Amino acid sequence: MVKKLQKTSAEKTSGAHLSSSVKDSAQQIWQAGLGAFGKAQAEGSKAFEALVKEGMSIQRKTQSAAEERISEATSKMTNMATDISAKASGQWDKLESIFEDRVAKALNKLGVPSAKDIAALISRIDDLNSNVQKLSAKAPAAAKKAATPKASAKAAVKPAAKRAPSRKSA
Repeated sequence: MVKKLQKTSAEKTSGAHLSSSVKDSAQQIWQAGLGAFGKAQAEGSKAFEALVKEGMSIQRKTQSAAEERISEATSKMTNMATDISAKASGQWDKLESIFEDRVAKALNKLGVPSAKDIAALISRIDDLNSNVQKLSAKAPAAAKKAATPKASAKAAVKPAAKRAPSRKSA
């Protein structure tokens, strides 16, 4: 029995020693965790601020790259639109001239005078009117000089020549 008591007392001392070492280890682990938490808390805000700054710089870079791409695409689209509109207006001009030529040919076949023909006629009429007015201004002076009773009687009997109304272009 003595051996049993000695064993139990030895076990008690070794158990106490073991439990105290476990307690010490657990306490050290707990303290290490608290230290890590405190350090993470202190450095975490610094790390967070550093990440925010880095994120802002990356955002600026991506925005400038996106704006650059957008401006390139806009200029390309503008150039393409300008080219297309120039080609389209050229085609419209060709189509318009073809249409005008065909209408002019059809009107000419029908005997309708062109705008050039009418303008030429109006010009000739204006020239003739100015010549007639010049002659009519000279005629009364010559008529007074050579006026005889017979000539004045004949002039009174003759009806005045009818003038053609002059046309003005629209």
